[in-house]
Amino acid sequence: MNSTTQVLKPAAWRSTADFVRPFLALIVVTIVFCVADSLVNGSKAQFATPGSLRNVAAQTMIVTVAALGVTVIIISGGIDLSVGTAISLSATVLAWSLKEDVALLIVNGDNVAGVTRKLSDFSAKVKSLQTELKDADAAIEKSTTDSDRDAAREKKSELELKHKDAQAQVEFLTPRLEQTKAASLIWTPWTPWAAFPLGVAAGCLCGLLNGVLISRLRLVPFIVTLGTMQLYLGLAKLIADNTTVRPDRETQVPGWVPNLLSISDKVQWMGLPMGVWFTMILALLMAAVLRYTVFGRYVFAIGSNEATARLCGINVHGNKIAIYALSGLFVGIAGLYQFSRLTVGNPTSGLGLELKIIASVVIGGASLNGGRGTVLGTVTGALVMSVITSGCSALGVSNPVQDMILGLIIVAAVTLDQFRQQKAVR
Repeated sequence: MNSTTQVLKPAAWRSTADFVRPFLALIVVTIVFCVADSLVNGSKAQFATPGSLRNVAAQTMIVTVAALGVTVIIISGGIDLSVGTAISLSATVLAWSLKEDVALLIVNGDNVAGVTRKLSDFSAKVKSLQTELKDADAAIEKSTTDSDRDAAREKKSELELKHKDAQAQVEFLTPRLEQTKAASLIWTPWTPWAAFPLGVAAGCLCGLLNGVLISRLRLVPFIVTLGTMQLYLGLAKLIADNTTVRPDRETQVPGWVPNLLSISDKVQWMGLPMGVWFTMILALLMAAVLRYTVFGRYVFAIGSNEATARLCGINVHGNKIAIYALSGLFVGIAGLYQFSRLTVGNPTSGLGLELKIIASVVIGGASLNGGRGTVLGTVTGALVMSVITSGCSALGVSNPVQDMILGLIIVAAVTLDQFRQQKAVR
């Protein structure tokens, strides 16, 4: 056996071990919770049933899709703490677009609800001013001095001007409402086709902004994304007017949206929700990009040694922007998934998701130091997190304890990653 073969065998073994390790973790965690559920719940155990497993798959899709994008970031040596609030921002933009009938809003400059609200407000104002004018006439008649009479007449003149303006608005808005209703028959069916791209585009813009700030301003990714995490949260609250955006589920939300991650037998395909199959396609595409494209090789090169990559002629700045923008695309899709689950836009619904997403990537074998990670490992890591959450719920473990377990898992995963790094150096 020559020396080259002797060197390749340990390297191949390490590569195989890194590939298999997440699967072993998933199998061990699943077995542990199956046994624990049987011991605790006996004949009422539900953890290992097909319905429970489908629920695990559906629940993990939001984290999985976002983690696919974050995988590329972590391989390149970066981090994204803003991914959770960016998801809720994307979902909020989508919900707002559906509620406000965005296609009609773009073409017509207003929507039916907006014109109706304005017409109602001005109609109420006209009635209120009419009452005030009657009071002003009464005040003129009751005036005992010239100065009081002049003041009452001046006030009446001001009220007449306001009444005239309000009446003019009512006369303008009455036919405007009919025109808007007629336009809605044409443009409202196009609203979903505009709303969903806007939601995904919001995620892309979040990633693009992160990439530009990190690359062009040469700022630390941790600090940048910590700041943009709050920025995206504030933007979502601003769009939602500090409340939850609730489009009408019957008339404004397309029927396929709630079914995307539904575990109902009626809307599944080959035993799984359509969203799960779509996520599999996205995972395959991302794996192909990382393995077979020049961009994928650049990602690993930048994460392994950024200075060397720059000396090799790689456009590090441009590729970093592309990496974060690509991650933003997956964030936008994750926002669609989140809206599918909730059918509302909640600006705070993504808080805390960034921990689960990053933990999924690290548990899947990626290194926070960059240069290592796989799509398959990330998907497996996300499933491990979901199995743990589902298993804890089946055992009656409270949410605070589940959060503590998540924290311990993140620490353990990072510790294992550091151990592997030190071992590789030695």
